[in-house]
Amino acid sequence: MSTPQPREQRRLPDAAVDLTLAPHSRPDDDGLDVVADGEIGPTGRARRHVPEPATVGAHGPATVLAVCNQKGGVGKTTSTINLGAALTEYGRRVLLVDFDPQGALSVGLGIQPHKLERTIYNVLMERTVGIEDVVMGTCVPDMDLLPSNIDLSAAEVQLVSEVGREHTLVRTLRPVIDRYDYVLVDCQPSLGLLTVNALAAADGVLIPLECEFFSLRGVALLIDTIEKVKERLNPKLSITGILATMYDPRTLHSREVMTRVVEAFGEVVFDTVINRTVRFPETTVAGEPITTWAPRSSGAKAYRALAREVIAR
Repeated sequence: MSTPQPREQRRLPDAAVDLTLAPHSRPDDDGLDVVADGEIGPTGRARRHVPEPATVGAHGPATVLAVCNQKGGVGKTTSTINLGAALTEYGRRVLLVDFDPQGALSVGLGIQPHKLERTIYNVLMERTVGIEDVVMGTCVPDMDLLPSNIDLSAAEVQLVSEVGREHTLVRTLRPVIDRYDYVLVDCQPSLGLLTVNALAAADGVLIPLECEFFSLRGVALLIDTIEKVKERLNPKLSITGILATMYDPRTLHSREVMTRVVEAFGEVVFDTVINRTVRFPETTVAGEPITTWAPRSSGAKAYRALAREVIAR
């Protein structure tokens, strides 16, 4: 009887491997389109006309938006990157803040977090490090990044004993708030101290909501947390809007969840809806926003429409 040979072990790609797609594989139009003004969209109401935003002369002070949902995989990071890039197309200067120890926002912009010597953790916890020392440019003009990596997970524990721990991010952002028009904070998928810091620093909350039943159930807990932060820490905080993501018009489940969301939250729900598309995973590998990777795709058009709505609100 022959001895079974061990199977060849497949080596997973190292985090340092360059996964950028070749330029010739860049896609063009995906053949889909977004709902035009006046047409009935997935929300069940006619899409309201949002005019092209006026250009701004001077920049700042920034509106701070926390992109927040305690459920993972709902499109927070994707929405932060692509909304930020779309806002720059309308003449706004944008700072993206990676406030998740997983560093997904940094990875999505082609940065390898494990190679960074300084991140937002150092700005939060070390008095000798200023935000100007850590902020870096991105592939998108007028869009900067405050990166993160796994070091940030230690901040949640270390901040517990700090005086005014809920306002640490506010103090961190203060020196650069006048340089930008928007600061978008990509929160981690939890309602811990880091997320409370983001809400305490924010003017508004943008809630990406996957069109799936379990995502809908969790929103009530998030809104309860937002109300507590507003009452106790940040009276100016409000919900800027709820963004339906990963919508699949072919499934009854997606359409039913969308109906429930609009019934529950009404005008707070953005007219813009982000459909499921293979383009978004491609952009993560490419390390750039969909607005530059596939500028004519339905995803790019949708995030430009969202940017117009955000500016209008």
